[in-house]
Amino acid sequence: MNESRSTQEQIREFVMPMAENKGVRSFSDKESLTDAGIVDSLAVFRLVSFLEQTFSVSITDEDIVIENFDSIDNINRFLMSKLGLPRHTV
Repeated sequence: MNESRSTQEQIREFVMPMAENKGVRSFSDKESLTDAGIVDSLAVFRLVSFLEQTFSVSITDEDIVIENFDSIDNINRFLMSKLGLPRHTV
């Protein structure tokens, strides 16, 4: 795991090109990525792969629900739970 940048920053950096491809230039960490049209079902699987590879976590089919992937904040919260860390630790 790259500890020089926070997990939230790394997630945002991964999502930003997806947003730009959809014509979205900015969004808040609390904003719904699905409502903004940034994340669709294919993007969720790309996110899962990114999280598993970057942070060495295992994500099950049961984990793949919209609540875990709807915003940068929710993705980070979900990741912190998978890592067994408080939300703002990393």
